[in-house]
Amino acid sequence: MSYPQRLRLARQRGLALTYARTLARLRTPQAIQDFLVELPQNFEPDGDTARSVQSTLAAGRAHCIEGAMVAAFALWLQGHQPLLLDFSAHQDMDHVIAPFRVDRSVRELAMSYFHEYAKGPRKTLRSYSRPFDLRTVPTARWVNLPTDCWEIADRITAARHYEIVSPAEARRLRHRDAVEVRSDRLTVFPIPAGKKRRL
Repeated sequence: MSYPQRLRLARQRGLALTYARTLARLRTPQAIQDFLVELPQNFEPDGDTARSVQSTLAAGRAHCIEGAMVAAFALWLQGHQPLLLDFSAHQDMDHVIAPFRVDRSVRELAMSYFHEYAKGPRKTLRSYSRPFDLRTVPTARWVNLPTDCWEIADRITAARHYEIVSPAEARRLRHRDAVEVRSDRLTVFPIPAGKKRRL
């Protein structure tokens, strides 16, 4: 699909021209990931947020669900389904990604996150959701909504989840070693004092 086609689709789906141009320039899933890696972390200094695609781009920063919605929308412009996948953790924060199909199952994708989803010495990832298709929600409720998209957050949290490890298996998991734990101190965007890290 060409840039003009992606731009037209972005506008038809509700994005203002400036933001439509930004996402229409991204031609591949890898380009989307590169764009999101450069987007500063939203540490929510004024309280919890779940910004729409347009509000996230306007703010110029994102946390996981916000970045995932931006990615899902950009993937949609490339011809992929706009999906969200929720990872649920034990005594840790959930995480949300925008998956797309490339020769592996959803479980295989979830397992690729297992070794790095950790809190201190503990591996915390426990389950992943059924992919949630954003096309089931009107675009006005997640693409350009001026208020927070709590409906989306609630719906992916409520989606059916599939266990990765049982409680008994979790108790037998090997803890991360000291080098792995020390690596947690490496961050792209420094965490403000008093704020918890959000994946």
